[in-house]
Formats: sequence, structure tokens, C-alpha cells
Amino acid sequence: MLVLRHSLTKALAARTLAPQVCSSFATGPRQKDGTFYEFRTYSLKPSKMNEFLENFKKNVHLRTAHSELVGYWRVEFGGRMNKVFHIWKYDNFAHRTEVRKALAKDKEWQEQFLIPNLPLVDKQESEITYLVPWCKLEKPPKEGVYELATFQMKPGGPALWGDAFKRAVNAHVALGYTKLVGVFHTEYGALNRVHVLWWNETMDSRAAGRHLSHEDPRVVAAVRESVNYLVSQQNMLLIPASFSPLK
Repeated sequence: MLVLRHSLTKALAARTLAPQVCSSFATGPRQKDGTFYEFRTYSLKPSKMNEFLENFKKNVHLRTAHSELVGYWRVEFGGRMNKVFHIWKYDNFAHRTEVRKALAKDKEWQEQFLIPNLPLVDKQESEITYLVPWCKLEKPPKEGVYELATFQMKPGGPALWGDAFKRAVNAHVALGYTKLVGVFHTEYGALNRVHVLWWNETMDSRAAGRHLSHEDPRVVAAVRESVNYLVSQQNMLLIPASFSPLK
């Protein structure tokens, strides 16, 4: 009996300690479900932007019949011109595989949009991202413009830089000049990369808000802490397409 009791005590202790041991090696809070977001960026041939967007508008229902479109934008500022950026939501990787197979068999989608419009595309890029655990995808109150700010962080994952990054984002949110739509951590693509999607009513309201944030001591302090883990950053100003769910 004493041997059995001693064995049970050791087993319970091991179960108690195991999560603590594992967590010390974690790169950050765990993803609670399989939902992910695919970021797609298409570089279009010069002068073909309007034609491409008009063709997609006519046929968007064929594509959204298979999976959820979160937002669709044209890139106004930041990086290469003649680009469109769109976000698609999937329940898990099996779901995305099913969608890609269904699209390949969808003759209407293939014939009415994909085949005629592939010649308009110069380059395609894809990233798989998760929403960070402390952020939900939000919908802005009305139409506006969007900024996608991309941060390349030092290797180590959110366990290294996550808390500081969160404080920097929340410091901007607290000022109230902009609305946070979502914070996304890359799973496939450049690792240790975080995308922050912001909404602003106008380009000028964003500019005014940024000037305000540069003078706010809370923002300055939070950003100074976060940049200790920063490698590089860039941004794009995005204009929503007429058919985009996020306006």
C-alpha cells in the first residue's frame, strides 16, 4: 500500500510539473483554435489595376461561395505600386485544402475569372497568419482607409517580445485617434513577423493622430521598450475595394 501511494504521489507531481516545464520553452501563448488568415498580395501589370478589380467585383460571389473574404484593398502608398491585398479566413488547414480543391473544379470560377485574369497578374505572394491571443478581429464603424504596419521582430517569438509589443499597440489604441482591426502573427512566411491592421477615417486624420502620438509620453515610453526587439518595419496605406467586407 505504501509503495502504491508513493507511486501515485510521484505520478501526480509529474503531471503538475509537466505543463510548467513545457511552458518555459514556449514561444508565447498557445493558439486556441485552428482558425487562421491568409494574406495574399498580387502585383498587377501597369494600367491593369482597374480592369482586374472590375473583373473581380463581377465574380467575387463565385469565390466567396467557397470561403470567407475578410477584406480586399488596393495599395495606395508603401512599396511597389499596382498591388492589391486581400485577407481570407479559414477554419483550419484541412478547410483550406478543401477550398483549393473545390476552386480547381469550379468551372464557372475558372472560366469567368481565373483564366482570363491571370495574364494581368505579375506576381503573387501568400502568408499564413494567426490572430494574436489578446486581439479579436474588429469591424470599423464606417468607411475609411486602412494601414497595414508590418514589424519584423528579433528571433525568439512572443515569449521574448510579445508583452512589450502589446503595450506599444495598446498605447496607440488608448489615444483614440485610430481603431485597431487586428494583430496577426505570421506562421508561414517570414517568421517573427507581426502585422497590425489599423482603420482611420481619412488619411489626414491618421496623419494628425500620428503627430499626437509622437508627443504622448505613454506612447513614447512603450515604443522605446518595444523597439529593443525590432529588426525592421514597413507599412502600406490601403483603400478598400467597393466589394470589400471591411470598408
